Amino acid sequence: MLLSTRYFRAKRGGKVPRISGVDIPKEKRIEIALTYIYGIGKTLSDRILKVADINPDKRAKDLAEEEVSRLTAVIQKEYEVEGELRREVSQNIKHLINIGTYRGLRHRKGLPVRGQRTSTNARIRKGPRKTIGVKAKAKKAPTGKGK
Repeated sequence: MLLSTRYFRAKRGGKVPRISGVDIPKEKRIEIALTYIYGIGKTLSDRILKVADINPDKRAKDLAEEEVSRLTAVIQKEYEVEGELRREVSQNIKHLINIGTYRGLRHRKGLPVRGQRTSTNARIRKGPRKTIGVKAKAKKAPTGKGK
């Protein structure tokens, strides 16, 4: 059952705030819960709460609907988060690839972009090791000579 545009009822009861399309955890303090939104870290969370005039120690489930709407308004007006930010980052990477920069080539090849070593490590970017085995020589079939 939908309560409003800002809340939805959780499976075990209680209201869960929904900000920028993300269901933030209801049991956490709001300054930590906001960091579940892509593009908002601890520092930015504190800044947003100060502008919205909300106590950072308040739990997400205890927010009034008016406070949730103030948070949403501040975030949408001043910051790029979630889909917009992801889209911008991917466009920046595509641009680097298209113009042929060194960083773009590293992205295209799936190698580390920021100067890390690749002779060892870099397993996250390169994926699991591809073992190159040595093929054993084929044994010659007995010719029948030597009896």
